[in-house]
Amino acid sequence: MQVIKRDGSTVEYDRNKILVAVRKANIEVEESERISNGDIEGIVAYIEGRKKDTMSVEDIQDIIEQKLMAAGKFVLAKTYIVYRYSRELVRKSNTTDNSIMSLIRNSNKDVMEENSNKNAVIASTQRDLIAGEVSKDLTKRMLLPEKIAKAHEEGIIHFHDSDYFLQSIFNCCLINIGDMLENGTVMNGKLIETPKSFQVACTVMTQIISAVASSQYGGQTVDIKHLGKYLRKSYDKYKKHYEEKYAGRIPDDLIHQFVEDRLKDELKSGVQTIQYQINTLMTTNGQSPFVTLFLNLEENDPYIDENAMIIEEILRQRLEGIKNEMGVYVTPAFPKLVYVLDEHNCLKGGKYDYITKLAVKCSAKRMYPDYISAKKMRENYEGNVFGPMGCRSFLSPWKDEKGNYKFEGRFNQGVVSINLPQIGIIAGGNMEEFWRLLEERLSLCFEALLCRHRALEGTRSDVSPIHWQYGAIARLKKGENINKLLHGGYSTLSLGYIGLYEVTKVMTGHSHTEPGGMEFAKKVMSRLRRATDDWKEATDIGFALYGTPAESLCYRFARIDKEKFGEIKDVTDKGYYTNSYHVDVREKIDAFSKFTFESQFQDISSGGAISYVEIPNMRHNLEALEDVVKFIYENIQYAEFNTKSDYCHVCGFDGEIEINDNLEWECPQCHNKDQNKMNVTRRTCGYLGENFWNVGKTKEISERTLHL
Repeated sequence: MQVIKRDGSTVEYDRNKILVAVRKANIEVEESERISNGDIEGIVAYIEGRKKDTMSVEDIQDIIEQKLMAAGKFVLAKTYIVYRYSRELVRKSNTTDNSIMSLIRNSNKDVMEENSNKNAVIASTQRDLIAGEVSKDLTKRMLLPEKIAKAHEEGIIHFHDSDYFLQSIFNCCLINIGDMLENGTVMNGKLIETPKSFQVACTVMTQIISAVASSQYGGQTVDIKHLGKYLRKSYDKYKKHYEEKYAGRIPDDLIHQFVEDRLKDELKSGVQTIQYQINTLMTTNGQSPFVTLFLNLEENDPYIDENAMIIEEILRQRLEGIKNEMGVYVTPAFPKLVYVLDEHNCLKGGKYDYITKLAVKCSAKRMYPDYISAKKMRENYEGNVFGPMGCRSFLSPWKDEKGNYKFEGRFNQGVVSINLPQIGIIAGGNMEEFWRLLEERLSLCFEALLCRHRALEGTRSDVSPIHWQYGAIARLKKGENINKLLHGGYSTLSLGYIGLYEVTKVMTGHSHTEPGGMEFAKKVMSRLRRATDDWKEATDIGFALYGTPAESLCYRFARIDKEKFGEIKDVTDKGYYTNSYHVDVREKIDAFSKFTFESQFQDISSGGAISYVEIPNMRHNLEALEDVVKFIYENIQYAEFNTKSDYCHVCGFDGEIEINDNLEWECPQCHNKDQNKMNVTRRTCGYLGENFWNVGKTKEISERTLHL
């Protein structure tokens, strides 16, 4: 008989190893708890009597435990289990000591750079990171099957967020903020009733955001449309107050002006509360809440005009920025903004075009918002328009028992990503070998995702009352488990993927944008999508193909493969892999062609898809940016701009630095002239260098196209 070891290798069966292990445990217990040598031989004989060609170490050890318990030797069985795991701990020595000590000394580069939203120097953040290192260590050594832990280490797959796997918490969600505001919630054992004004609603919303962020590890999204009702409440309150006080004493138009002025003050203060609270709060995760505000004007919303006012004010305040410690207005990392383009605001003469123009102005200066085309999203999601979760992943459509679509109050259980280029490198252009390896690794991803699912099964609602008992996700009873929310597609498990461009290049010799590679790339994507659909059908668990995993993973996979396989042109020699289906940044392609090409993959990657272009400082060329936004509405579901802006490292100035004809510049705030201490991404002639998207003066401005 062959025995399969934990690392997947096989060795000849050795009965003496079983005898030694059981006898050692036998000696450690009291005589009344022991079994005879004959009984020990009997256990071995039972194992051998099964006459199997192969058995795993785990199966053999399980049989021993079962036999001991069947004999009523529970103390001995427990002693054997302890012996078994103590041996396993010896084999897998603790790996946290060095990582934690280097973290405290601020020299653990991998951990410090893994999450750019965390300042790893601050003591409160270090507490979370230290706990994360312990979780990663236990996850690797004890919680995951060895083959999955090994596959993660070798860059075959990436088991995301293992620093939180030790706890029964999930990834990201769409908060059911409307229910929590309307029906109240509870925080820290205190009842929070429905707000009576817009200002209070904004305050309560930020408290909910903070509480939710502290009990999950991924992002969250709130739909701003639920605030419109409370802005109207404030309007009605002011109107009633001034009419009761001044009716018949001053003209009606003056009363109206009083009401409007008070409402505008409260609108500004409420939005300011959201922005400053989110940026000054520190969650138990050691960072500001990772939150996205979903800005969508729904045509049939009875509070659409109030919501238009709120969205306009959010964009105005984001355009202004927030002062840093130097007193300079900078772009805050949170909240992220996602703005929905629809017929009434897609710059075709609609009622709310003025808000989109403000959004474009904000994109040019502050990089936010991202854009969703309601037109394209309805095509891809059964007529629905809804926000991505904080991590940019999307939920699949799901209907409640009444047949109504539901998105808010749902969540993602976790993510596992597959390294596509590595499969191509190993296959070496052999298509048969490629597809065989892909199937093998998809099976591994499926097993790893089920580990995430099983880790959440049996979780009690008491683990996070804000999520499970008080409305963010559900309103379960105390002590009730969350299992019903893990099945039936209510929540999702995400299969991420990295490097469609590189795997196509290594297998076909062409980019996936070229005819020679496009067919292969589509086949790969279709296979990934079919895998998630098949898993869902087989398990009644919601699986989704997630096209936007962490950017840092693009570098991790590439680094591992370069160390393993050396430099491979256009694959490992770049230092990064392209994210999901994206076009490689070095390809000569304009923004419109890039969006057109990538849009064909977004409906396949329905569990998460975003496309982006990098643009220069475009504050003086907003018409060009507006043309791109119009194009987004007609052609692609989800897109963003990465805008390059000037930055002074001396004083923190983040704005536009003037450049003279001799290409000399200085910071307008601190007058620093050291070019090494400033990032300046424009030139007066319009040329930006080969690594930046370019607009305008290297081509006719009337084309308003972006070029690399």
